[in-house]
Amino acid sequence: MSVENNAPERLTLRKPDDWHVHLRDSSILPFTVGHTARQFGRAIVMPNLKPPVTTTAQALEYRDRILRAVPQGHHFDPLMTLYLTERTPPSEIERAKSSGKVHGVKWYPAGATTNAEHGVQDIRRCDRTIEAMEANDIPLLIHGEVTDPTVDVFDREHVFIEQELSPLLKRHPRLRVVLEHISTRQAVEFVTQAPARVAATITAHHLLLNRNALFTGGLRPHHYCLPVLKREEHRRALVAAATSGNPKFFLGTDSAPHLRRDKESACGCAGIYSAHAAIELYAEVFEAAGALDRLEGFASSYGADFYQLPRSSELLTLERRSWTVPSLLETQQGALLPLRAGEPMPWSLVTADTTA
Repeated sequence: MSVENNAPERLTLRKPDDWHVHLRDSSILPFTVGHTARQFGRAIVMPNLKPPVTTTAQALEYRDRILRAVPQGHHFDPLMTLYLTERTPPSEIERAKSSGKVHGVKWYPAGATTNAEHGVQDIRRCDRTIEAMEANDIPLLIHGEVTDPTVDVFDREHVFIEQELSPLLKRHPRLRVVLEHISTRQAVEFVTQAPARVAATITAHHLLLNRNALFTGGLRPHHYCLPVLKREEHRRALVAAATSGNPKFFLGTDSAPHLRRDKESACGCAGIYSAHAAIELYAEVFEAAGALDRLEGFASSYGADFYQLPRSSELLTLERRSWTVPSLLETQQGALLPLRAGEPMPWSLVTADTTA
């Protein structure tokens, strides 16, 4: 990684990877894939489509659709995942491993987030399948929130860790786990103290925003996500973890496109779209923390190491050049509001796809 001068004007790092992204499907793919491929060499692609991606055959067909949407001149490798259900057989895990294209299995607690209605109600019913994941060394990727309606929405992550994740790790001592889009101090502490087989992704929006952002100047539906934004103490803990140089924490945007009409509705969708400016947003966080020299590890190295993949041989360069995020982004399905819509950004992507 190259950081020029004490107050850098340019920043060059290995091309990063996004270890958690929603690309959706159909006509919106050229839009989402275009933004992600512009700055990331690889991405772990979420399987919560309608219907969900539950088999290796479906994952490979979805991968082909993604590859057809990659803009000319960009190198992008979609890393596929399966949607875990209580009916996923161990044999499907073996097929996933044999494919060489499926790199994780996603556990959505039933009803926890967008398109999670087919998720798991009792993870113990999946023990045989998870044993197959241990045997084949395929990570379990977790949306870590309980769905018990008696648990406060701001407590669902740390209750999940206590009631679900800790027992799971004891039952499956060889299982590799990524606790995705962590949002609390308790999650940071748990992952830090857990064995090396446990890691976590952190989003740009959880690093930049606390829960006040939901209500600044009125109700802000475009800041609604799951897990929901938390108190400032939690945001600070996430920033400290991301910028610490601890390889257990790495980049995962959880960028999730929802059309404006679906966010601004009586029952608005959860999700924040950040793929249009993801690496610039992370650079802003790391600069504010005085840790630009650690951005490359978080963005380009630790995730690849955990997933046992080679680090990128390509480079990406940012420069200090202000630009304004569009107020709206138009897709073939309609308009959406990106994170920081209409606001200035201090860092700008200059080049990618050059060789290290």
